[in-house]
Amino acid sequence: MDMSLYITAFVTLFVVIDPIGLAPIFIALTPGMTSAQRRQIGFRAVCIAAVLLMLFGLAGEAILSAVGISISAFRVAGGLLLFLTALDMLFERRTERREGQGSMDSAAQDPSVFPLAMPLLAGPGALATMILLVGQHPGWLHLTMVNLVMLAVLAIAMVLFHLSTPLARALGRTGVMVVTRLLGMLLAALSVQFVFDGLKGSGLF
Repeated sequence: MDMSLYITAFVTLFVVIDPIGLAPIFIALTPGMTSAQRRQIGFRAVCIAAVLLMLFGLAGEAILSAVGISISAFRVAGGLLLFLTALDMLFERRTERREGQGSMDSAAQDPSVFPLAMPLLAGPGALATMILLVGQHPGWLHLTMVNLVMLAVLAIAMVLFHLSTPLARALGRTGVMVVTRLLGMLLAALSVQFVFDGLKGSGLF
């Protein structure tokens, strides 16, 4: 077993998923929530992302090919979805919806599936990375090791999500608003980059 291969896989997934960069985004997506609510949302998002990444590691290329979807098209779609989230953060539409819908079912306000699990944790880059890493070598041992590496990265993200409440308390409402706007800009740029990468990979440009 070549451990350097899995160290490289860990570094690659860590950079692509970027759990450190997702921690403040997690705060921005869960304004006004208690520590327990944030833990539940973070745990749910990580579990959903783990299932998606495992699924794409096992059969991602076959799934996309079966429905006639290329990785490039997948990147463009993920970028567009992420851009919609960035607009909500920039103009605080998400916060307004939460304040105006305080009596509604919390599931309608749950960001664990979208955008946390997909496309932030299990985004086009991470899904494509899993397909490429698993395809490096045949065999169940290699598949198991790649999945363990992926779970380790998601575990780090979960720990950082748990630390988000004291960080939000330290920032205060004004600080969170400033961070939300700033990260909205960063998310918008990231989403545009996803679209550019997808268009470049398609051969259109």
